Amino acid sequence: MGKQAGVWIDHKRAVIVTLEGEQHEVCEIWSEIEKRVRFRGGARPRVPYSPQFLSGETQKDRQFVQRLRKFYAEVASAIGEAEALLIFGPGEAKFEFHRHLRQRSCRFSAIQIEAADKMTNRQILARVRKYFNPPKKTARP
Repeated sequence: MGKQAGVWIDHKRAVIVTLEGEQHEVCEIWSEIEKRVRFRGGARPRVPYSPQFLSGETQKDRQFVQRLRKFYAEVASAIGEAEALLIFGPGEAKFEFHRHLRQRSCRFSAIQIEAADKMTNRQILARVRKYFNPPKKTARP
């Protein structure tokens, strides 16, 4: 099989492992997205029911979504031309990234999504290797 990739993704960072034969490469991308800020009160428009008015919370949410889209696009470009893809990680980021790939019509022969907890880079590399190169079962005599 050709190039294979595994992506551990969270809203804060993504670790991309690419396997090609016996060679592997680990790349880490940080999103630079701050935590969502919740406002206690809200500003009032000068004109009631103004269509041009957006609350501070709505503006922050839109900025958050825009930064996520940029982050997912950066991760998708870092994957490159992989034939098979494993997406795993905590939270909803793995599903959002999968949705981003489908909208961009990225073609992979196989995409698998799995849940995973926070992991170190070595644990991520070991999980991707184990997924794409499962241990061979030996017959008992």
